[in-house]
Amino acid sequence: MAGNLFVSFLIIFLFFFSATEATISDAPFMVAHKKVSLSRLKSGIERVSVSIDIYNQGFATAYDVSLSDDSWSPDVFDLVSGNISISWERLDAGSSVSHSFLLESKVKGLFHGAPAVIKFRVPSKAALQEAYSTPILPIDILAERPPEKKFESVKRLLAKYGSQISVLSIVGLFVYAMLSPSKSSAAKGSKKRR
Repeated sequence: MAGNLFVSFLIIFLFFFSATEATISDAPFMVAHKKVSLSRLKSGIERVSVSIDIYNQGFATAYDVSLSDDSWSPDVFDLVSGNISISWERLDAGSSVSHSFLLESKVKGLFHGAPAVIKFRVPSKAALQEAYSTPILPIDILAERPPEKKFESVKRLLAKYGSQISVLSIVGLFVYAMLSPSKSSAAKGSKKRR
């Protein structure tokens, strides 16, 4: 009797759990990654390139998707190209979109940016849903950077193209070994002549 009651509760629990799981898995799930890169111009201006990638990792389409990244104060940054906000009609399950814009700053100092806000609509819910991008690490605008050392550029090239260089070196050594006459065959040829 107690065993049958336990089995009945287990079946009811699994039924409700699977119903909840189906409801959750039929919704969009937004993942957004925010990246920033700095480049200094000779005129004492720092360019800030911002890129935000949004992925719908859920199993349903998100509608009326909007992105807003208003953490860039107009007192510190001037918008050079692009927009800090954009919208898309829909973002299908398993798809992604990217957005980027370019800023300039003449103000020196450490800047902490907030995550971008993504809002979207799900047909089964009346209220807009919100998601946030990854935050950025603090960026030091117009910071004094030590001069690049002589071998830093070589290290960067080796880090970037090291595997290709090693493969080409191995292929080159193999070709050299195949095309050059071996010493043992040259020695045998000289012994036969005597």
